[in-house]
Amino acid sequence: MDTGKKDPLEWEEIETEHIVRDEWIDIRRSKFRFPDGSEFEPFYSYSRRDYVVIVASDINGDYLCVRQYRQGIREVTTEFPAGGIERKDGREYGSRETAEDAFEAAKRELLEETGYESDEWTHLLTVPSNATIADNYAYLFAAKNCRKVAGQDLDDTEFLNVTKHTGQEIGDMIGEGKFQQAIHILGWLLSQRIK
Repeated sequence: MDTGKKDPLEWEEIETEHIVRDEWIDIRRSKFRFPDGSEFEPFYSYSRRDYVVIVASDINGDYLCVRQYRQGIREVTTEFPAGGIERKDGREYGSRETAEDAFEAAKRELLEETGYESDEWTHLLTVPSNATIADNYAYLFAAKNCRKVAGQDLDDTEFLNVTKHTGQEIGDMIGEGKFQQAIHILGWLLSQRIK
């Protein structure tokens, strides 16, 4: 229950410098006052758009995955279909009031990246993407009994292949460090509770 009172552990942001602020990202350098009154800087944080992750399985129970290059770790990864929630203002971050509905984004992303659709959806969780340094959220969904209805319809910066894996293979890849996206692993673990 929100009482409107400030939590005594909350930090107070007293200075902010926008290091990079364009249509894609807002990287900030901030100075904070701690609960004991002391001050510290720099803390770096950023704003990006919210996104969806879809743990999707087909009518045979195999899981739909995508393989694509991830520039952060400089590797091709295997992960679940995922993508950004579109915004009506054309920006990549900011007020969620101008953003596409997360469920609609999940359906769109699944279709665009894999060509599959589902009528059996479950919202698993909405969680901060990286609460330490980012203010965006990941919306995790499960989609069962997906069926192929179209080809891929990828964005200009998307180069990915669809692969299918059994649940055992996904578990093995996670255990071997070959399924590397943390939020996707969370989605997998949550999806296993609703079987």
